[in-house]
Amino acid sequence: MTRDFPDNQVLDPNAIAAMTGLELMQAIVAGTMPQAPIAVSMNFRLIAVEEGKSVFEGVPGPEFRNPLGTIHGGWYGAILDSALAVAVHSRLGKGAASTTLEYKINITRAIPPGMLVRAIGTASHVGRTTAVSEAKLTGVEDGRLYATGSTTCIILNES
Repeated sequence: MTRDFPDNQVLDPNAIAAMTGLELMQAIVAGTMPQAPIAVSMNFRLIAVEEGKSVFEGVPGPEFRNPLGTIHGGWYGAILDSALAVAVHSRLGKGAASTTLEYKINITRAIPPGMLVRAIGTASHVGRTTAVSEAKLTGVEDGRLYATGSTTCIILNES
């Protein structure tokens, strides 16, 4: 199964600063703001968000295979990093931003190319200067766990 996600553009920094993190992410889900360019390029997208939680879905196609024929670990990392960071961002106030300081993924099994997967990120701590979140990547059809991830983010420009 493959999914075609629409093309997009980079967000206007002034529009970003005028919204809370949750408002911005809800606008992306609603389609009034574009998905991130990396999500479009790598065939995944933000489908749901609430305070402290994000949900992404994606389909790693054959173009994301490594030389051994399995899905490259970078694809797992990209969707998990996105879920982790958006979970944090959904708890930030207007004018605030965050960026990943470090993240770790654990791949538990190979995703079959073309399988729809879901990454759910949960922010467990969002403080004044740092944040921590965890995520799981599971198959939508089979419910199996394909990878987990965790991150520490730095909080910037808190207003």
